[in-house]
Amino acid sequence: MTSLPNESRQSPGNEVWVFIEQRNSKAADVGFELLSKGHKLARAMGGPLKSIVIGSGMTELANETFQYGADESIVVDHEALKYYRTIPYGRILTELVRQHSPRIVLFGATTVGRDLAPRVASATKSGMTADCTDLQISDITYLRRDYKRILLQIRPAFGGNIIATIITPDNPIQMATVREGVMEMHKIDGHVHGKITRVPYQRDELDDLVTIIEQHREESKVNLKGASIIVSGGYGLGTKENFRLIHELAHVIGGEVAGSRAAVDAGFVPPERQVGQTGVTVRPKLYIAVGISGAIQHRAGMQESNKIIAINTDPDAPIFSISHYGIVGDAMEVIPRLVEAYKFKLK
Repeated sequence: MTSLPNESRQSPGNEVWVFIEQRNSKAADVGFELLSKGHKLARAMGGPLKSIVIGSGMTELANETFQYGADESIVVDHEALKYYRTIPYGRILTELVRQHSPRIVLFGATTVGRDLAPRVASATKSGMTADCTDLQISDITYLRRDYKRILLQIRPAFGGNIIATIITPDNPIQMATVREGVMEMHKIDGHVHGKITRVPYQRDELDDLVTIIEQHREESKVNLKGASIIVSGGYGLGTKENFRLIHELAHVIGGEVAGSRAAVDAGFVPPERQVGQTGVTVRPKLYIAVGISGAIQHRAGMQESNKIIAINTDPDAPIFSISHYGIVGDAMEVIPRLVEAYKFKLK
């Protein structure tokens, strides 16, 4: 693989890279979310933000990354790379990282990202933290040594009982995976152009050890990320029959049904409707949490909601610490009253 020219006038060794996952030339939202966050990190680092685009027919997608803050897009474009395969993608990205030593490399914590990121990190002896909920740049003192512009990788730890800040100060390259929806996606005003650097694909004899004969995918019919109103139930509802109240309230107010991990584990709601650190991260205009205590894992997935209403019998439940409105009471009594009020008084 040929070396990439580095014509940036910004500080060397401070590059922030974002791997853009794509399917059929369409980028996954998490790539644009990470570019939006990466733009802020790159400015704090004093370096450029670069998107890494691997696939077939990638020019349009590469240009799209500039709208989300990328200063440059490194593109490896070839028909053989149309579908994600671990060996060629991992080899290509490993070679790019070895050649140019970016300071930070970000991946989505998707099936692809979780397969690719640790392989690249291991091959390049880079520091890596999985499933981060926040990323920051800071100067730190560690073991009596001062480190400048270190990536703070923040995530729940020990079963979600604490929030840990992880650093890898002795590794020149810092990598992290971030779940979809954790970072807010937004276009950067006035940022529509950038530089495309094309790297030729050079086939390796190991690339075709695994070939894709055909693919079958079923798109999810649930779109919690796009819902403006979400009614979410927890294990506190007690039974699957009681959970039907969540469906009733959601139907009346035009919202989507969701649940906590405990509710999913109990069989009250299917896994694709789970909100939290191990589920979906959402930012609706209104989030109603019913019978949810508010563990760190769940709060990480919904605390950025515009308005939060919590209903719980425990006045000391952690969910009340982040809710805008709290109702202390039995959901079996509260929800029917809300439904009645909306149907006959507010609608």
